[in-house]
Amino acid sequence: MTQQQSAKRQDSRPGIALVTRQTRLRQLQHRWGAIGNVQFNMLSNRRAQARQQELEQIRQAELEADAEFSDLQQEDLSYQQVVKQLQGELDFGGAVQMVDRTFLPNFDFSRFEVVVVVGQDGLVANAAKYVGQVPIVAVNPEPSRFDGVLLPFQVREARGAIDRVLRGQFDERLVTLAQVTLQDGQRLLAFNDLFVGAASHVSARYTLRLGASVEAQSSSGMIISTGAGSTGWMSSVLNMARGVAQAMGKPWDVRTTLNWEDRALLWAVREPFVSRTSQARLVFGRIESETDLVVESNMSTGGVIFSDGIESDFLEFNSGSIATVGVAERQARLVVR
Repeated sequence: MTQQQSAKRQDSRPGIALVTRQTRLRQLQHRWGAIGNVQFNMLSNRRAQARQQELEQIRQAELEADAEFSDLQQEDLSYQQVVKQLQGELDFGGAVQMVDRTFLPNFDFSRFEVVVVVGQDGLVANAAKYVGQVPIVAVNPEPSRFDGVLLPFQVREARGAIDRVLRGQFDERLVTLAQVTLQDGQRLLAFNDLFVGAASHVSARYTLRLGASVEAQSSSGMIISTGAGSTGWMSSVLNMARGVAQAMGKPWDVRTTLNWEDRALLWAVREPFVSRTSQARLVFGRIESETDLVVESNMSTGGVIFSDGIESDFLEFNSGSIATVGVAERQARLVVR
């Protein structure tokens, strides 16, 4: 037995091997020489990646902008061609007056036999509030682009429709409008709906009067809808109410839409809040042609009334303002096939 083997036998303590590895930092230090170089190279690589991603994002943004602009150009070209074609189709021997949308509120349509609207549904709804009893022939400028619920005619059909109107041999669809009048005589019509409330996302405070019922309220505002608008904004409010009722196991048998020609309106209060000074008993109903809904503002500032989602065209509705909402006397006349 050798001396080394004898020493091992005498030392009975166990031998332990510890296996280690270099950390990522030490590996990178070995690669780049110093820890400071590791930080510098990592930062440089990240910056390079960011620049590359930024370049790719810029290229993608440029492609999207080009496509969007090309689409705008195509829409404009198509619309201008349609307008030019219509101008030729409207030659019935009388004067043809071009009216831009911005001039609708101040334009006198009473001297015309027919109004031709070429554009989207919103333009028809807007024009219908100002043309009085003049029939409207609504033309879809680009059926592949616009669905056109209110646009029954294509360009090639416009002359025939206009000719029938001029001869008094046409079919029409009547659309009831909503009307709000302030105590100072200001008036606003709506093809789809009226909004009464606050201009910003704060509670609207007002007093609501319906017949003999009076109630102070604090809410997100009121919506008053025509038959044409009853499938739009109003339906979203009633869909929520229906969902709550059904979740609670309650029956729901409320008629939530009107026919376009019905001489009635639907109204609803959005998110009414109950407190010591506000109630929520009057929250939904129907306004018939012989009844009115009266709303008195309790807002020192920021109260508004606007129609058809056009917030820029509004009536101020601050403390002291009293709004009377009801069915407008006249109906819009939309020529149909």
